[in-house]
Amino acid sequence: MKDVVLPRAWESVLSSSGFMPVIVKTIERYHDPKWTMEPNIHDFFEMVYMKRGKMIFEISGHPVDMGPNDIIIIKPNQYHKFIVKSEPGCEFIVLSFKFENKINGEYSEVSLEDFLNFVSNKETGPFITLKVCQKNEIITLLDRILKERESNEVDSEFLNYLLILELFVYISRALKMEWENSIKDHSPKLKELIQIAVNFINNNYERDISLKDIAKFVFLSPSYFTRAFKEEMNISPISYLLKVRIERAKELLAETDHKVSDIALSVGFSNQQRFNEIFKKHVKTTPLQYRRQVTEKKRQGFNSSL
Repeated sequence: MKDVVLPRAWESVLSSSGFMPVIVKTIERYHDPKWTMEPNIHDFFEMVYMKRGKMIFEISGHPVDMGPNDIIIIKPNQYHKFIVKSEPGCEFIVLSFKFENKINGEYSEVSLEDFLNFVSNKETGPFITLKVCQKNEIITLLDRILKERESNEVDSEFLNYLLILELFVYISRALKMEWENSIKDHSPKLKELIQIAVNFINNNYERDISLKDIAKFVFLSPSYFTRAFKEEMNISPISYLLKVRIERAKELLAETDHKVSDIALSVGFSNQQRFNEIFKKHVKTTPLQYRRQVTEKKRQGFNSSL
């Protein structure tokens, strides 16, 4: 797996990069088996939801069977076509979208790229698939978007904007669930994720990070992540975070003359009282007592060498 910062891919859609999903077009179609389609390609994402019937998508040489309540998201610049495989035909909804920069109106084809690649476990794959139930929130929102796109109301454009943001939240949750299910029986992949989380903690312990932040980094729910982390590391994520902070604090107490309050803040504690409590729990002595002990050992070692 490539070194991919997971939240960056999703957060770039919602906040950090300034790109937001924008609908290019929506289509509700019905085709019978006699209908034929030439391969086409376009520069936007295309989400297809199968309402009824069966079809086979061919996407950049990859055949994909589609049935009722299947969803496929095709990435930009992928040749694709589909063949109707059921009588009397198939009914489906197509939602095409891009990501627009809120500042200058430019479009991006890659805002969702890392996210889609990662959760589908296909680093160079041209699409991802989802299976939903008929009453799923994603389907409800697709129907609402279609209706609003046909509306002539003054506020329809703004409402569509809100609806597609909500749609992507639900898509994110669905993909997250599929991602967790896909790794439960793949211990090498799970081990790799836990190591990514360990590296994240080691590199960010001084920040105000929480269990939710760490789990989000590897795109797992906090509860599932906690269980997996403890099984792999024999320690909970938060206990490991505190351990890293305390070990760094011990180094600073031994090697510098910084105030204890400053050290507490520098290793990620919000106040000295909390730091003192956690430090004593782990080291069985207070920070000041630990500093005195280290200083005394250094002095004794220096004297013995004379």
